[in-house]
Order: sequence, then structure tokens, then C-alpha cells
Amino acid sequence: MAPEGGGTGKRGRGRPAGSRSGTPETRDRILAAAREEFSARGYDKTSIRSIAKSAGVDSSLVHHYFGAKEQIFAASIELSFEPAFGVPDVLAAGPEGVGERLARFFVAIWENPVSRAPMLAILRSAVTNDAAASVLRGIVLRRLLERVASELKVPEPRLRAELAGAQMIGIAMMRYVIRIEPLASADLEEVVALVAPTLQRYLTDPGPVTG
Repeated sequence: MAPEGGGTGKRGRGRPAGSRSGTPETRDRILAAAREEFSARGYDKTSIRSIAKSAGVDSSLVHHYFGAKEQIFAASIELSFEPAFGVPDVLAAGPEGVGERLARFFVAIWENPVSRAPMLAILRSAVTNDAAASVLRGIVLRRLLERVASELKVPEPRLRAELAGAQMIGIAMMRYVIRIEPLASADLEEVVALVAPTLQRYLTDPGPVTG
């Protein structure tokens, strides 16, 4: 069967081949394929052609819906990091116990293989590719850190939001990517108990964030 959107009929100026046959379901299929490709191959080794092949569509449809590789990578990040974008809701419940709630929230995301795999793949891509890092930085800043900072009632809210994020991402890298012991096999309740006070201080203590 020929890829969807691969017809050879005449088309109007500026209209990508096959765009008429595209549907919302097609777009979702392309996005799911892109996330799988970026997760399995990384940013550098993933191409528009490989995404199209995985989705069973013509490359022109990928360009039609998402443009260049950077744009579909950005859409993949939005999809992969969707669970993490609930952090501001965790903070909105109030300052009491927010450190523990945030620690448990992130641990639940990283312990779930469905949400962990694509998030780690995106992080690996960002570490090795400047374009991927720029896209990730922009989305995390806009969708996560700025919203977290807006909920904080302490001095230097942006810095504190970034410190809390760095704490949790660092733990994720050490526990799930590098797998350094004893953290890699530590009991989750122990990890939460040790991390929660630091997060609580970052997010609620009006004193200096260092020292």
C-alpha cells in the first residue's frame, strides 16, 4: 500500500502533495511516530523521512502539518512532557507540604515506564544537540518554569523554580539514566523523605537559597 498522501495528481500552488487526504487522525499518527523515532534514535538520527515511513504517510504530509524537524521535535516535547506540566497545579494547593507533594509528583512520572521513556529520550537529545536543547529550553521555560515561578511567594521565584527543577532532573538522570548506586535502587519513600525538605526550602523559605 502506498503511503498516505503520496498521490501524483495535480495540486494547487503551495499545497503539499497529499495534504487533501490528511485528517486529524493522520496528524496524531505522525506525532506519535515522531515521538517514537526521537525516543529510539535521538534527534540527530531522526529525519522527516524516517518519521513519515514510521507513520505510513508521505514526507510532504509531515512538512504540511509540522514544517521542519525542529517544529515536529517541539510538538514531540509538548506531548512527552505533558505529565510534568501539571506541576503548577501541585504548587497551587498551598505551601504546606509542597516539597513532599512535588517530590512524589515527579517520582510518579519517572517510575512510570510509559512517561519515563520518551522524557529521558528527549533529555538525551537535548544534551547532544544544540537545536534540540534550544527547543526544549523554550518549551520548559514557557510551559513549566514560568508558571511555577508565578505561584511562588518568595524572593527570586524564577531562580527557585529552576533550582527545584534541577534537583528533580538531576535525580532522574542519576537514578534512571546513569543508574548510580545506591540511588538507583534506593527505596522511593526514602528518596522522597530526603529530597522533600530541600524542595520545600527552595519553594517556600524566604531566606537565601544558598548557605
